[in-house]
Amino acid sequence: MPMAKIRTAKKLLLGKEIEHMVLKAGVSQSDAAAFIESSQSRIAGLMSGAGTISVGDLERLARNLGFADEGYLEVLRELRRDNHKRGHWSTGHNRAYSEDLRLLIDLEKHADQIRWAEVEVVPGLLQTEAYARSMYTDQPAVDGITVEDRVAARMARQDILDKPEPPRTQVVMSESCLRREWASADLMREQIEHLIELSNRPNMMLQVMPFKAAPGRRSPIGTRFGLLRVPSPGAAGPIEVAYTEGVGDIRYLDDQRALDAHESAWARLTNAALRFDESRAFLKALSSEYAT
Repeated sequence: MPMAKIRTAKKLLLGKEIEHMVLKAGVSQSDAAAFIESSQSRIAGLMSGAGTISVGDLERLARNLGFADEGYLEVLRELRRDNHKRGHWSTGHNRAYSEDLRLLIDLEKHADQIRWAEVEVVPGLLQTEAYARSMYTDQPAVDGITVEDRVAARMARQDILDKPEPPRTQVVMSESCLRREWASADLMREQIEHLIELSNRPNMMLQVMPFKAAPGRRSPIGTRFGLLRVPSPGAAGPIEVAYTEGVGDIRYLDDQRALDAHESAWARLTNAALRFDESRAFLKALSSEYAT
């Protein structure tokens, strides 16, 4: 994929800052483009996080839009610095991530809030190594990417949970995620125990959507989705993205209508699911079932 088309968390953040400056200045995208002798389409591309801009053009654009504060200019320069880089994806276990997934991994690394609604499997961020390996065992090697590569990539993704300031992570899981045996009973119990341990972390909130729910607390999880928030060091505010995934179709939605719809769905799910203490008790009971 050409560098200009690669979308990263830092490029999305810079794009939002550029959009903020243009809106605050009260000029059109075409007028803003004229400041750097460019086109409206290029400004639009920069705002969407899909374009590139030189340091000189970035500073010139900002100053002409009325943003000359040196502290703010340094924020813009830092967001631009190496913002096309997301690590080395062509070697080692990183090869296991498809191009469509690489933006998700990058967003997770920068996020301060991550929320997942899951239907059939334990979320990747919360899987044990044994559970992940069992899920991948039946998948053939593609382009030299082995089961071990896939497992190593999954485990490396979880490093964000052990950062000094880990993201606030909340998950709503259908009971099906916990009942569907992707591994042996012993490994499923190990996975449940891992979830219980994670649920005791101050930044981790786990809720279960049980098969049996009382009237007033029923709401189906139609499809899996994620909501991620990445804080900005600038003035434009955080990036908010809804992630959806289907067969051969991964989407990152940041338009307000889509975000509002997913926020509404999230509110319904969290209100209908078991409370945090109820969910922990449910997990403990289920762990005992796998032990028998």
